[in-house]
Amino acid sequence: MKRFGWTLLALVTFAWPAVKSAQAQTAEGAILFEEHCAKCHGNPESAATTPAVLSLWKLSPEQVMAGLAKAPHTAMTGIPEDKQRVVALYLGGRRAGADAIAEAKAMPNHCSANPAITDISSKPMWNGWGNGESNARFQSAKAAGITPEQVPNLKLKWSFGFPGADEVYGQPTVAAGRVFVATDTGSVYSLNAETGCIYWSFQADGGVRNAISIGPVKGHGATKFGVYFGDVRSFAYMLDASTGKQIWKVKVEDHPVSRITGAPNLYEGRLYVPVSSGEERTAGYSSVYPCCTFRGSVVALDANTGKQIWKTYTVPQAPKMIGKTSTGVEQWSPNGGAVWNTPTIDAKNQAIYIGTGDSYNPPAGKTTDAVMALDLKTGKIMWAAQDTENDFWLSGCPGTQSPNCPKDMGPDYDFGASPILRSLPDGKRILVAGQKSGMVWGHDPDREGTLAWKTPLVQKLALGIIRFGGAADDQNAYFGISTGGLAALRLDTGEKKWFTPIPGPSKPGPRGETSAVTVIPGVVFSGSSEGMLRAFSTEDGHLLWDYNMLQDYQTVNGVPAKGGSMGQPGPTVAGGMMFAGSGYIFGTGIPGNVLLAFSAQ
Repeated sequence: MKRFGWTLLALVTFAWPAVKSAQAQTAEGAILFEEHCAKCHGNPESAATTPAVLSLWKLSPEQVMAGLAKAPHTAMTGIPEDKQRVVALYLGGRRAGADAIAEAKAMPNHCSANPAITDISSKPMWNGWGNGESNARFQSAKAAGITPEQVPNLKLKWSFGFPGADEVYGQPTVAAGRVFVATDTGSVYSLNAETGCIYWSFQADGGVRNAISIGPVKGHGATKFGVYFGDVRSFAYMLDASTGKQIWKVKVEDHPVSRITGAPNLYEGRLYVPVSSGEERTAGYSSVYPCCTFRGSVVALDANTGKQIWKTYTVPQAPKMIGKTSTGVEQWSPNGGAVWNTPTIDAKNQAIYIGTGDSYNPPAGKTTDAVMALDLKTGKIMWAAQDTENDFWLSGCPGTQSPNCPKDMGPDYDFGASPILRSLPDGKRILVAGQKSGMVWGHDPDREGTLAWKTPLVQKLALGIIRFGGAADDQNAYFGISTGGLAALRLDTGEKKWFTPIPGPSKPGPRGETSAVTVIPGVVFSGSSEGMLRAFSTEDGHLLWDYNMLQDYQTVNGVPAKGGSMGQPGPTVAGGMMFAGSGYIFGTGIPGNVLLAFSAQ
């Protein structure tokens, strides 16, 4: 009976309308909303009595679908059910009905036993986004369990398919012999690292696009370790790491289009949560959205209880109304400074380092497109080094002709990547930050962010060159670029040690190294938009190994799965294995719904 049920579920899963990715459908959802919904919702000239436009982003996708099934929406034309689902994804943060098909209980490969996690230090671990407080994305030789000589022998050991997903934008975390990973459906899974058998799943309110952190828990009975993450509806969660049971759930930001993109960082009993938003896209495609009131922030929570300890906005001044559009829609400023990246912890200076995004309309604040330091205990802003001034930008502009589109838009040079903190041989330290422009900045964390060096990785700076970041060992920092290539920079001077060009496919389509890279002694791993996973020598950048992810997979859980692009999370390495989530779309990328586990043994 169970076998029949899973076969039926697999058929239902792949009848799912997934021709376009969640990212592409989010843009389509904004356009559909403008074409069909903005006539009433948020339109000062409409006589209809409707909910406030910002309140619509507080609905779940199922509530959106239910509302569209009732009058007066039933009288709408030109928006069939598949398009309604796109609008529900746009407003609700995940696909409607995803929870019904993604549960672990429907899968045939349950682990034979689920012993409680009592120790996470006895086995090799990759914890969180950067595998440590410094966000270096470095794994030691002992913990990696893979040598440069073994890398050419890496082979796929198992694969796990995610029902209903087309973006695996949660990075795998490895701890206690398990892999914890999440997807765009909001489903979080705990798997056995050796075999891929499943222990449990959990359904979040929104898609989960960050790495999970694991740490000890106090005061919750049998729960000894918790896993922590955030979703695109700005909820932070703590689950029992052994069972997946929810211990607490906290809304860290009430702004309707806010989200948690960067992974929260767990440190000494506190969870530091970065907050970003979708306001760039929402306002840029809309004639009725009141632009713009979101400000980025970092929120410190008590890891045991979820209670807020402090919250600091990257733009200190609260937004004020500065005017109205010709149709009467309010305009607000200041705004922006989204925190897309995982906070970096500096125990010595008792500081948190973050990179911030741009503003959405003028004037751009002095803390946008900046590297900032916050006091670890209080959240007080210690210093800010703005690396690009006067950058205000909205997605789709000026082509959308939205009244929100700012004149003389900036270049959109956010810091999407986490700053990397490293010590130098002479005892000094450096804070390395890769910017979307293709510029890598070296700031001195011990001199209030004074610029030590800057190095462009391309001849002409442009939007989206460095997306979600680099990695660093004790000598160099490594960055992939979206135009195709991998660079090594000396940490002390910023001098380019080597650059390896990576030609893209001969046919038009996605290309470039857009995901975060990962380093172990002697090897840099990189995933690309065209669906290639590669390993390079840290010595001179020559290619050691590659793997084409664009194929169908026979998964251990029986879910039909395809490989796709890698765009935000990078591969993770621990215990002689490498894990990579395949499927990420931004613009023209390739959907995928599979976790790949490689071993050299």
